[in-house]
Amino acid sequence: MDVSTRSAEPLALMFRDDGSIPNNPRLPFLVYRGAIELAGKESPERTIESTFGANGWGDMWRDGIFPYVHYHSMIHEALGIARGRAKVRFGGEAGEVLELAPGDIAVLPAGTGHQCLWATPDLCVIGAYPKRGSYDLCRGSKGEHAKALKTIPEVPLPDSDPVHGKAGPLTTLWRAERLAL
Repeated sequence: MDVSTRSAEPLALMFRDDGSIPNNPRLPFLVYRGAIELAGKESPERTIESTFGANGWGDMWRDGIFPYVHYHSMIHEALGIARGRAKVRFGGEAGEVLELAPGDIAVLPAGTGHQCLWATPDLCVIGAYPKRGSYDLCRGSKGEHAKALKTIPEVPLPDSDPVHGKAGPLTTLWRAERLAL
């Protein structure tokens, strides 16, 4: 394990399909609180990017989180908070609002709704995706929802946890859920 990551079991939440945002019926949404030690780091962005990259997650970006509810129906996503704080609603209108801080990592299985409700001006999020899957942006229309119900179960599981690698909690939790099918 990289010295900049902390071992911790993630918060695991399940969200119901609300008719607009499908969420994921089998895989839990995960939040690793303070998973990556950023204190004293010259570039917290590079620290998170390095951790994600070392664990097989790529196609990274730096930005904030959209202020409207959206989801990805054909790929999973990791969000790492490098700077600032944000209140983000996960799971759609009936979901849960969580405050995220530097070093927190959220891992969204395909279908998980997310929306930034508030953020500090210095918010910088690192987003990353596993090697398999296709990026799409869905906003909850009826047509998107119907298509997503078919594509979400087909999204391949990642080869590794974006924070802790092949033996990380994500691989154990998500494989157990997939086997329960």
